[in-house]
Amino acid sequence: MNELLEVVASVGGVIPKEFAWIIQVFIVIFVALLANYFARRFFDRLEQRFASTNNHWDDLLLEAGRKPAAIFIWVQGLLWALDIVRLNSTVDLFDVVDPIRRTTVIVLLTWFVVRFISGMEVRLTQPGMIGKPMDLTTAKAISKLLKASAIITALLVLLQSLGFSVSGVLAFGGIGGIAIGFAARDLLANFFGALMLYFDRPFAVGDWVRSPDREIEGTVEDIGWRLTRIRTFDQRPLYVPNSIFANIAVENPSRMFNRRIFETIGIRYSDADKMNVIVERVHQYLVEHPELETETRTLIVNFNKYAASSLDFFVYTFTKTTAWVEFHRIKQEVLLKIFEIIREEGADIAFPTRTLHMGDILQQDSASVAAQPSIPVQPQP
Repeated sequence: MNELLEVVASVGGVIPKEFAWIIQVFIVIFVALLANYFARRFFDRLEQRFASTNNHWDDLLLEAGRKPAAIFIWVQGLLWALDIVRLNSTVDLFDVVDPIRRTTVIVLLTWFVVRFISGMEVRLTQPGMIGKPMDLTTAKAISKLLKASAIITALLVLLQSLGFSVSGVLAFGGIGGIAIGFAARDLLANFFGALMLYFDRPFAVGDWVRSPDREIEGTVEDIGWRLTRIRTFDQRPLYVPNSIFANIAVENPSRMFNRRIFETIGIRYSDADKMNVIVERVHQYLVEHPELETETRTLIVNFNKYAASSLDFFVYTFTKTTAWVEFHRIKQEVLLKIFEIIREEGADIAFPTRTLHMGDILQQDSASVAAQPSIPVQPQP
């Protein structure tokens, strides 16, 4: 810095001494511009070299440090120029340059760490990055804890660098934590609810969940520290406080092993003699179906009851797939085949019927008409 001042001051007296600091400021800005240009070229060269390696972490390190490094160069150049202005000015406002410099370094380092953690979260959950990708919910939980730790540490270091006593701040935080705990009970309840979700893991991001206690059903999109965002099947976002999950039952259909087909089918009473053959044929068809799980899951096809208008038998089986669309395709195929079997045996599916016996009523009406006395009819003139 002093050498730069001597160079500018010795410019043959062409520039008046009182304006020499202006030239110094322009030179500093120009040096910062050059430094930013060479730093950008340096990062581009590193990116090309890292792209040829199989290590994904060097790419992550480069990506996390590129923007903080560029901002660091510009901020330091600006603060260097402000140092020159401070040497030629009596304004006390420029005394904040040194605290700003320390604060900038701490903030940029914290930003670099946070960017690195965010990139690590993405890479740990992507197939092909590591041998066994980490669960998205676990990766998000670890990422949030590491980010919170980095930010809290940076704040403590920043307070210490600005002259505040960290021990006093911690003591005040311990005393004030009691009052904050009473004032923010719901917030703390949601926070511990989030911890419960991360540790117990009743569901994860991407799971389909529903609750029989509340009108909650949809796909989990995000599990935050206060709210869990669920996308309902009509594509509306549903924000549920995490503390709610500690007091309700949650069903996770995404973790089912199979989907169940449970249907009751009725045939006509006039087809009762065909019931045994129909049941046996349907049972054999289900056993031979390649997309039904009949070895490890229960398979039942039995005559069930005498209904008001039909003889009912039920079908109880499970599909191998758990996909919603695929399940309905298989179910449709099974139901249509059962109808085909019933028709092949000369039977038919029953529908509600009612028989009215009116023979006695007609006989009584005829007898009552015959018993009535006849009325003579007078001829008209």
